[in-house]
Amino acid sequence: MECITWFAPILPGKLDEWKAMVEEIKGPRWEEQVRSWKRMGVTREVASLMQTPEGDSVCLFHEAEDLAKAYQTLATSEDPFDVWFREQLVSLHGLTAEMLQGPPPAEVFFDYRDAG
Repeated sequence: MECITWFAPILPGKLDEWKAMVEEIKGPRWEEQVRSWKRMGVTREVASLMQTPEGDSVCLFHEAEDLAKAYQTLATSEDPFDVWFREQLVSLHGLTAEMLQGPPPAEVFFDYRDAG
């Protein structure tokens, strides 16, 4: 299982829109989101809001068997939810589908797990 943490900036003035998108995902679009994660092979995602003097960001933790394949799936899927979600990534974060087609968007320096 692979895992990664990364940050995506929330574009200036878009915090309320980002919060509305999160509420939409947690509410009426929840089943669509779950199906998307399953398509991508994502077994866990944690999204947290981080507010700093430099601006707002979403902090993400993703876990999947193959993270590169998961991001590639999201980047190329024609499923209506995935298309809608990619539009949100562009509008709220400035991230494009092309940015997701390579390796995961961060480099892991270490991954500690307590084996005991």
